Amino acid sequence: MTQIRKIIGNKKGATAIEYGLIAALIAVAAIAAMQGLGTNLKNTFNNVSSNMVVTGG
Repeated sequence: MTQIRKIIGNKKGATAIEYGLIAALIAVAAIAAMQGLGTNLKNTFNNVSSNMVVTGG
């Protein structure tokens, strides 16, 4: 029981967990944003590629 009280009373551990949760939240938001950006970028490149005229020499 004293071990649990030490863990709960340890402020450094709680702060580390909070920072870990914040970092995870930022990572999830960044991944979601990059996924949307990647889809838009892919569509843009596909449009450019399909509208290019290739001339032979």
